[in-house]
Amino acid sequence: MTSHSSSNGAAALKETAPARLNGADIARIRAALAGRAIVIVGMMGAGKSSIGRRLAQSLGMGFVDSDDEIEKAANLTIPEIFETYGEAHFRDGERKVIARLLADGGNVIAVGGGAFENPQTRDEIARHGLSIWLKADFETLMARVRRRSHRPLLRTPDPEGTMQRLLDQRGPNYALADLTVVSRDGAHTDVVNACLHALADHFQLEAPHS
Repeated sequence: MTSHSSSNGAAALKETAPARLNGADIARIRAALAGRAIVIVGMMGAGKSSIGRRLAQSLGMGFVDSDDEIEKAANLTIPEIFETYGEAHFRDGERKVIARLLADGGNVIAVGGGAFENPQTRDEIARHGLSIWLKADFETLMARVRRRSHRPLLRTPDPEGTMQRLLDQRGPNYALADLTVVSRDGAHTDVVNACLHALADHFQLEAPHS
């Protein structure tokens, strides 16, 4: 597992951010991927969709969000699926949708926070893709998820306690991802750039040009 991180704070992240990769560097990453997907994993609020979409654009790849695809297939929102059928039903559908998205080929795929808990899904991702854990701390996650109220697993009397429990439970499996990139508040471009450099390091590509 490769980890890209910096000292605390958006300003520090900008100060230590590596140079942007150029077109030749991007082409080498695409060639090294050899048609495999990049799968973004992590907790709710980590920025998987926002970063994944921008990473896909930087790499000239397609982007898909597994939660969006689940909602399309079910013709229901994620909260409606949880309320109507329960979490177990949702997780089974999630597993099938992610397997289909991986079979479709080389896209950047953002998956739901609990998807990487499923051993079958982890195996499918390992076979057909490369995983990146967007790692954010508790305070960052809570600040982000408080802005939206659609998270079914946080509809509890103690959302902070639930978030901490999920972090503790899921952290060991997230740590199995191929790469780890810290997701901090600040410019999305800084986190995307960290993802690109993590990919270049993973494939042991030539150092990017300044």
